[in-house]
Amino acid sequence: MDIVLLFPGQGSQKPGMGKDLVEAFPEARTVFERADATLGASISRLCFDGPAEELTLTHNAQPALLAHGAAVWAVAQERIGPSVRAAAGHSLGEFTAFHAARAMSVDDALRVVRRRGELMFESGVRRPGAMAAILGDLRESIENVCERATRDGGLVVPANYNAPGQTVISGEANGVERAMALAKEAGAKRAMRLNVSGAFHSPLMQTAQDGLTEILAITPMRDPAFPVYANVDGAPVTTAAGARERLVRQLTSPVRWTEEVQALARDFGDALAS
Repeated sequence: MDIVLLFPGQGSQKPGMGKDLVEAFPEARTVFERADATLGASISRLCFDGPAEELTLTHNAQPALLAHGAAVWAVAQERIGPSVRAAAGHSLGEFTAFHAARAMSVDDALRVVRRRGELMFESGVRRPGAMAAILGDLRESIENVCERATRDGGLVVPANYNAPGQTVISGEANGVERAMALAKEAGAKRAMRLNVSGAFHSPLMQTAQDGLTEILAITPMRDPAFPVYANVDGAPVTTAAGARERLVRQLTSPVRWTEEVQALARDFGDALAS
């Protein structure tokens, strides 16, 4: 059976994650110990015990999720590794996917995502923004809704195409509020603000790109051992150069998760997602 790996992004963290894994598998314990040593902070304590408010901070949540994903992969690799044909990850999860594909060591991936989280937080401070989830089918495209809201209230763009009927928008707070109202008028079942520290996957993250480019440029990377499908275009990435380029673009580009999953289903129709 062919297997495709899928890794979650920011927002899926919660206190207690990984604790049972570490208690059961030495491979997972090793990953968390390396994470603590690499970052000079007890990411394992945050994952296992919280508090949730501290774990949710962008610069903590990102390395915590990568450590957890890497620990899961360390346990699963020997059992399913030969059957893996491709991988993908939502936003932060794309970094975990490249680690699983042996494009980055766990130590290097942790350092990169810790810096990514810091840069994104700093961008959110410089250019405060907001995000909101739009649920339900609309009578007009979400792109049109965002264009109208941008004219009326401030810059707002689609940020995550998560599934048909589920899109996240991102941008300046007034623009997001206006887009939420317009989406409801266009038939959205729900439009709700998200508890985030910035307008992720929008042009407001532009100031973080230079810093991420710099750290990726000095981070050792190899060509992935299997294709990693990219958030920005849904296409398979097979080179280290392609990985660096997509990961930088991802900061200000929408996560095209629906296209990504459709591409994986097209290319690996009989595969099991893990």
